[in-house]
Amino acid sequence: MRRLTIEQARRIALGAQGFAEPRPTGVVNVRHFRRVVARTRVVQLDSVNVVARAHYLPFFSRLGAYSMAALDRWLWESGEMFEYWAHVASIVPVEQRPLMRHRMERVRRWGPNDPFEQMRLARPTYLDEVLELVRERGPVRIGDLESGVRRDDGWWRWSDGRMALEYLFLGGQIAVAGRSNFMRLYDVPERVFDADVLATPGLDEHDAQLELLALGAQALGVGTDSDIPDYYRIKVTQARLLLPELVARGDLERVEVPGWREATFLHRDAVLPRRIEAQALFTPFDPVVWRRERAVRLFGFEYKISIYTPKAQRAHGYYVLPFLHNDRLVARVDLKADRQAKQLLVRGAFAEADVDRASAGAALLDELETMAGWLGLDEVVIEPNGDLAPYL
Repeated sequence: MRRLTIEQARRIALGAQGFAEPRPTGVVNVRHFRRVVARTRVVQLDSVNVVARAHYLPFFSRLGAYSMAALDRWLWESGEMFEYWAHVASIVPVEQRPLMRHRMERVRRWGPNDPFEQMRLARPTYLDEVLELVRERGPVRIGDLESGVRRDDGWWRWSDGRMALEYLFLGGQIAVAGRSNFMRLYDVPERVFDADVLATPGLDEHDAQLELLALGAQALGVGTDSDIPDYYRIKVTQARLLLPELVARGDLERVEVPGWREATFLHRDAVLPRRIEAQALFTPFDPVVWRRERAVRLFGFEYKISIYTPKAQRAHGYYVLPFLHNDRLVARVDLKADRQAKQLLVRGAFAEADVDRASAGAALLDELETMAGWLGLDEVVIEPNGDLAPYL
């Protein structure tokens, strides 16, 4: 069995995510957006907007400054991407829709204890009524439906209207036609997808899970038998039965990495870059860091998103972004975009152990200035908090 050092595994992982390639030097266009998605496979969505929406930042990390309006047009208007529950709420290439069909069908087979059953029992015709409304009036927003009774069973006090739209969306009976002020617009699939997309048959669960694992492994480059299924949120118990099939057909190779106790696999397309010369700030929703256990194994980087942590218990701040310099995560920085004052606020900057603070600080400041310009902010304001702040 081939043995990789941790440094080699780290370079393979970063290369698989596009960090062995230089950022564009000219105008960023759709070709560059496609290149990012060819690497990441999945773009996670989240409403957090402390710096920028979650889906904007992975593109900035890999491309530098670009037009967010141009990205949104491509993501939701080109027909090349579609929104679904892939990793979590995500937007993915439309070619992956056949791999999601079994998930849509499984939603429609949920049993009597599923979270939508109470609404169905209370209002037996409501789902059909909502589907007909979307067909007649689409695209529609949640606010276009009457609010109904708000639930109080742990489902975020969702209204019946939101529950119905979410159920129909997860079941594939409606689709996301776009977003307005980040609010979903729902429509029927025949008005969202091209006819050939709708006509493409879905794969059965076994084959679909197998292909999703292969895509996840390719996006990771190298990963354990819990890293790989996490990429598309496949159960580890299922994945461990399927991964040997990918080894047998030549997609994956078993390898060893010191300190990694779980079975580890290298994708056949993975490349070991000679070096990584990159700098990037990562949103907590970036594939490089979204699996926290993997960040520890690859970078020795303990990381927790703190927006849900009480203020007194936060170690480094509210919205903390890891900073990559070459092939290491060397720092973490608590950021906020103050759009009214046109300032990028650095509320705290902290170096990792055994890091050259002068070098890390210079690289981080360069990245912060690039980010401020991308966001249309006039200045970077450094608050005196953290051991790296004086070097900024």
